[in-house]
Amino acid sequence: MTTSSISTTSTAPTAPTTPTHPDTPRTPRTPTHPDTPRTPAHADAPKSPVHLDTSHTSTHPTASATSAVAFDGGGLGWNGLGWDDLVTTALLGTERRPSAEADALWDEAAVLTVRRRAGLRPGAAAKPPEPADDDPRPPLPAAARRRLAMLLTDRPGAGTTRRGSTPDLLELLPQWLSTANAHGYAPPPELLPALLDAARGRTDLRPQVLAFAGPRALWLARLNPDWRFALRAAPGAGAALPDPEDAERVRRLWEEGLFAERVALLAALRARAPQKARSLLSGTWRTERAEDRLMFLDSLRTGLEDADEPFLEQALSDRSRNVRATAAELLAALPGSALAGRMAERARSCVALDRTTGAVVVEAPHECDAGMERDGVAAKPPAGRGERSWWLGQLVEAAPLGCWSDRLGGGTPEEIVALDVADDWRGELHAAWCRAAVRQRDTGWSRALLGAPTASGATGPGAVSSAERAKLLAALPDAERAGWVAEFIAAHGLSEAFQLLGVCATPWARPLGRAVIDALNIARDTGSYPWSFSGVMGLAERCLDPEESGHLDTLTAAVEDPEGTAPGSGGYWAEAFQRLVGTLRLRRDMRAELAPPTP
Repeated sequence: MTTSSISTTSTAPTAPTTPTHPDTPRTPRTPTHPDTPRTPAHADAPKSPVHLDTSHTSTHPTASATSAVAFDGGGLGWNGLGWDDLVTTALLGTERRPSAEADALWDEAAVLTVRRRAGLRPGAAAKPPEPADDDPRPPLPAAARRRLAMLLTDRPGAGTTRRGSTPDLLELLPQWLSTANAHGYAPPPELLPALLDAARGRTDLRPQVLAFAGPRALWLARLNPDWRFALRAAPGAGAALPDPEDAERVRRLWEEGLFAERVALLAALRARAPQKARSLLSGTWRTERAEDRLMFLDSLRTGLEDADEPFLEQALSDRSRNVRATAAELLAALPGSALAGRMAERARSCVALDRTTGAVVVEAPHECDAGMERDGVAAKPPAGRGERSWWLGQLVEAAPLGCWSDRLGGGTPEEIVALDVADDWRGELHAAWCRAAVRQRDTGWSRALLGAPTASGATGPGAVSSAERAKLLAALPDAERAGWVAEFIAAHGLSEAFQLLGVCATPWARPLGRAVIDALNIARDTGSYPWSFSGVMGLAERCLDPEESGHLDTLTAAVEDPEGTAPGSGGYWAEAFQRLVGTLRLRRDMRAELAPPTP
């Protein structure tokens, strides 16, 4: 409700006057000469212009109602002044209107303001929003609810490079959410705004936050624009999807729904009725926008199967280059597809085994013809890359790995990778095999290209960077992956292990966790620069098994700075290990708080 206010350019207080009943006529005061001394009660009354808020003097919806109120002759105030007169007097100043005094003006403005407010006509009540859907999940245990409130209110200090020994609670929120979702708890309603605010600032939290927050989060997101990301991230913006068997509702939603709803519908059909999803997509394919076709095509990655090949083959002729490239990539991931066969034939024509020397010889393509381009080969190489090597890498990457055994002597992946490669083509050929192993998730080839973790140079026979090794490791079983990384760290330390640790399952298996702690302890004892290991230490806080905390107490004691190291490095290492132990114990408590009660 808009209020009327009166202010003066002076901040001196004005002595109050005796209030008068609204219906009792006031006796006008006799104006005094400007030079006549005023009584002490009004000594500070302003003589400068008095300013009134006139924002609704002419447009207020109840102006006619207020003017009809009887007061000194039809809504008039002191000296026969109405509201407009009061405003005029306030703007001109009481000195220019001899019939007015500042203190009387204040009195009359106060009375008329009350009348104007009382005369407001109530507007129509806004329709309340529909209530949120019920959340049938069990509530959080009390201790876990308090812990969540702590995690959401923690705000680590900004602008400092030294983290101290206090655990970073906000970094534990993803793990807390994962555990809570695994137990199927519902969130406390009073913490939903803080949860949505946290997810708004960190996109990595959004999937877990929205899964935990449930239907009430979507209800809140429709009321607050700051949380609209929840509607975009939720399948179909939280709308109920039709049953796949309800053909009419499925068709209507596909043809008339919002893009997010259509994506959600396609994903749901893909999981339950793949043939219906393909039919739906092919029916409107030619009328879809290029960016939408790309998104729809990308959804076929989940549950990719041989039956998708005819549709993907048609997409190879799409007018969008990105759509063609995605279709080719998906077809290459189907070893039995016609495209995979064509790429295998091209790649085999470029790579052969020299029976005389026992080495692999390579003859890269001399041109990129129209057929290659249609099958997804990009003709133009990036800057600094030769055309022929660029074309060769794409052909080998898209060829099924199973085609190389009979072509290169009938050996196993380990034996093929161990072969010499003539004319410096080894790096290019092995890098393409690495990409093929990652795309096809081939465990045998990934293991062969990784090689022994203790290999000299730590590059393995095929992988040439930590990023490539990390991608190959992702194809191995969890236990084998953790064992390989543990041996790698024991042999080479932590300097190149950060990306490898990032692909290991959590919590880390005991051999891997012990290898990381031993390597950190060795780094401290040898005087390594402490801040260079902050990333690994942060991973250890989140990924070590909490039960390992009892084995780390001896590392928390402060040590003297090793000779030749940065001042304060000993204290940093002590703080880092103290924080690690504190965080592991906190994670252990969190896990216990979230455990369902024993029946």
